[in-house]
Amino acid sequence: MSEKLTREKANEILHKHVKGENYIVHSYAVEAIMKGLAKRLAPDEVEYWGICGLLHDLDEETCPWRTDLSTHGPTSAKILKDEGYDDPVMANAIMAHNPVCGKNPETTLEYALIAADPMSGFVKAVAQIYPDKKLASVKHKSVAKRFNESRFAAGANRQYLMEIEKTGISWDEFIDISLESLLEIADVLGL
Repeated sequence: MSEKLTREKANEILHKHVKGENYIVHSYAVEAIMKGLAKRLAPDEVEYWGICGLLHDLDEETCPWRTDLSTHGPTSAKILKDEGYDDPVMANAIMAHNPVCGKNPETTLEYALIAADPMSGFVKAVAQIYPDKKLASVKHKSVAKRFNESRFAAGANRQYLMEIEKTGISWDEFIDISLESLLEIADVLGL
């Protein structure tokens, strides 16, 4: 690797390969949660963890994941390599957020990312049921309650969400970290 991947460069790569506003906003949300988790789990790697979150869906618009889910993750790793960033730790974390590609989470970073991905959408779904649709209105107990309603935000993989516990962070703490992290960028998220 010739140079360190900065947040600025990572954001540039994201915008080069991802055009859909919803995907970009989702990437920012996962970045925020990953930074929040890193503050607790890897305080010296907050920016790095954030970048992993920012780039986790880098291949969303370029790989055929709708017909072959196993391509989602490895394609992102290849894009990063082609961009000059051959970082096996980041590549593994990105691939591990989609175990269908053949890479299961094994490290704290990988468990954090597989949980942060669906959590971003889950919290957003909870915010959407409030009259003002604002993150500031979302309470911890609402997120906890909705988790047990399997029809609510059915696309948010509950098994992946619970992988957070393999990092040593409890589900309750994960809710708090996620709400706090997303609230910091509520304006960017439009929530």
